[in-house]
Amino acid sequence: MAAIGKKTWVREYESIGEIRGPLLIVEGVRDAAYDEIVEVELPTGEKRRGRVLDTAFGMAVVQVFEGTTGIPKTGTKVRFLGRTLEVRVSEEMLGRIFDGLGNPIDGGPPIIGGEKRDVNGEPLNPAARDVPEDPIQTGVSAIDGMNTLVRGQKLPIFSGSGLPHNMLAAQIARQATVRGEEEGFAVVFAAIGVKHDEAIFFRKFFEETGALKRVAMFINLADEPPMVRLVTPRVALTLAEYLAFEKDMHVLVIITDMTNYCEALREISAAREEVPGRQGYPGYMYSDLASIYERAGRAIGKKGSITQMPILTMPNDDITHPIPDLTGYITEGQIVLDRNLWNKGIYPPINVLMSLSRLMRDGIGPGKTREDHADVANQLFAAYARAQELRQLATIVGEESLSEVDRKYLKFADEFERRFLSQGFYENRSFEETLDIAWEVLSILPESELTNIKEEFIKKYHPKYRGQKAGQ
Repeated sequence: MAAIGKKTWVREYESIGEIRGPLLIVEGVRDAAYDEIVEVELPTGEKRRGRVLDTAFGMAVVQVFEGTTGIPKTGTKVRFLGRTLEVRVSEEMLGRIFDGLGNPIDGGPPIIGGEKRDVNGEPLNPAARDVPEDPIQTGVSAIDGMNTLVRGQKLPIFSGSGLPHNMLAAQIARQATVRGEEEGFAVVFAAIGVKHDEAIFFRKFFEETGALKRVAMFINLADEPPMVRLVTPRVALTLAEYLAFEKDMHVLVIITDMTNYCEALREISAAREEVPGRQGYPGYMYSDLASIYERAGRAIGKKGSITQMPILTMPNDDITHPIPDLTGYITEGQIVLDRNLWNKGIYPPINVLMSLSRLMRDGIGPGKTREDHADVANQLFAAYARAQELRQLATIVGEESLSEVDRKYLKFADEFERRFLSQGFYENRSFEETLDIAWEVLSILPESELTNIKEEFIKKYHPKYRGQKAGQ
């Protein structure tokens, strides 16, 4: 379905000077444009598509989507089509499964309605951006309670190899909703460079849970050329922009795994023999990632919104690695998965102390979640942070050497991880259920320790006082 627009100003050349990895160096080309789409016709009649990466000194560097294997230097025709890559987008795409270029792979018919759009999108004027301030309920307590996702936000998930980020992504895609506007909510799910078993997991999960009807899936497999990995998130976001700003829908875009995207970026940069930046990644990786992440947001005068949850695996669990480091500069917080919690059997293993949602303050409170939300979240952070310090102290001096209050903090931490952080893969909690569980684990602590919560909220929501009201 990814298509070329009107064939205006087509130029044809048979002057391939060099084939280097996924790249063709075409000589004698003086009028090529960046990102222009190219059609490569082999002597056998086979046709492949590519994109202009660079042009200078009468040469054009063309990256072939399907790879350059089997392309001879002589007898191959390269046509420059005078258009950028476009994809047809439509509401019909919800409930469907596509490859990384937007072609249906679910056995269904091609997309006919809608309109064709440039996959690079149209930049949103910063002056036209609206402030994100309405929450999205993911059904996951560690996110909803302490790192609330807000409509129009970009909130990445930092994971590691072997951690359940795919499970968490699928769970959020199934459960996420904007309360009161469930009918106008959609999920665009892009899987970049995933293995076949992961693709099968996502597909079966959405089909079996019935969530597929509101999800548009784009699957790019690990054995496909690196160029397709660079296009996949842009195709997905092009559909998201159409649904949000033309059809007034609230769209959650989940992209996994951005590390595979960056590896493809590095591979192509190396093939172009560019001067490498940090750890071999191209120096322009920051601006390239920004061209994806900044396509989230809300626009003044538009009802719809685009919220992004990109997922990346940190090589060697290193949060200072260039990929998570640059992502953290561009996005508004992060959700960090913790290997120690996962080893303790806790799912989802979200390290709330390392996680942050910078826009949470604007998205919670009365009329949005609940009036006590901010105070409860602050108290959970403070109490869990103190408990972690006491855990380290207890390993040195022994738990029996701690005070009675300190031992209650240790009990709180155990219950917090077991009851609040940990939840079932199919368990979908509302904001109210999340906050009620938080109050139950906080009630382990003496009331005098709840210094971050207003007295009126303690009297109203603390299990001790709610029990008294129920008894009356």
